[in-house]
Amino acid sequence: MHWNNERIIRDHWSAAVLDLVTHFGPENVYISIVEGGSWDDTKGALRELDLDLERMGVERGIEMFNATHKDEIERTRDPAEEGWIWTSRGRKELRRIPYLAGIRNRVMDKLRYLAERTDGRGKLHFDKILWLNDVIFTTEDVTTLIATREGNYAAACSLDFSKPPLYYDTFALRDISGGETVTQTWPFFLSAESRNAIIFNSPVPVKSCWNGMVVFQADPFYDDPPLRFRGIPDSLALHHLEGSECCLIHADNPLSATHGVWLNPNVRVSYNPEASKQVHPASGSWPGRRERLVGMWSNRLARWTRIPRRFVERYVVNRRVRVWRDETHRKGQDDNHDGTYCMINEMQVVVQNGWAHI
Repeated sequence: MHWNNERIIRDHWSAAVLDLVTHFGPENVYISIVEGGSWDDTKGALRELDLDLERMGVERGIEMFNATHKDEIERTRDPAEEGWIWTSRGRKELRRIPYLAGIRNRVMDKLRYLAERTDGRGKLHFDKILWLNDVIFTTEDVTTLIATREGNYAAACSLDFSKPPLYYDTFALRDISGGETVTQTWPFFLSAESRNAIIFNSPVPVKSCWNGMVVFQADPFYDDPPLRFRGIPDSLALHHLEGSECCLIHADNPLSATHGVWLNPNVRVSYNPEASKQVHPASGSWPGRRERLVGMWSNRLARWTRIPRRFVERYVVNRRVRVWRDETHRKGQDDNHDGTYCMINEMQVVVQNGWAHI
């Protein structure tokens, strides 16, 4: 799903996708892309990619829409439509996460269509689903990620960087205990099990991750009903809570409990060339000796000094969830909800130039 990504598509992304297709073979790949409302030439960049994929004989679905964020938030809607919330600004606004989840599900709709199509081209069933952010990546990154734990996982993720040594995707990454990372620098994690794994450069057990690139086993997306992306209910979000659709998908995935979610520290993607150079040094390894030493002590210090803040943050979230459960139970509504560990004390809405905290 692309929005205002012309530069990275032209500079890196398209070439990397084409190289990936060449590696796996056009007959083994389907590319699904949804774009909408970009004000740069993202559409032009995707049209060029579309022509290249056509020349290679790749099946694909590349949808592009003209509706902008302004159009989305000002359109006439059904009063009962989900994904809208009354905010402190005194108006009903479009929630960011259900909006993004809807686009992700549109991307995924191709999977069921290909498995059931009757147009004479034959049905297609896939083993893996690879999500690629607007990142710099290589075919080696993808093959290394797919080979994580010899394929024994529900999902496996990379690490992503915009301004190293800080990792980028704080919203979706949770350690094996469900906790947020204690630092944004290596070795990141509060849980000893997750932290020790990354120290030894092994696949890291986590509750959730996305981090620029993630591969899923495809089976749950073929189930009836299929695994789908979602946001938390509007009634729960009214308590000033939000959770990433990229975290909730792992909470809902039935394979997460049996095969686990894993972060592969050997796969590092980035959002700009400068970051890519830093996490892929020409000589030596990443993190370097100094980064490891500083990171270890920073992590140790944060684990102790931030105990009160972590306690308060989780207490606030858990208390609001309990209040919501009591409310929905009294109304005779469904109060069953997985993924409390995904939630944070935020409200996020769509605005004309992106999204905003309320």
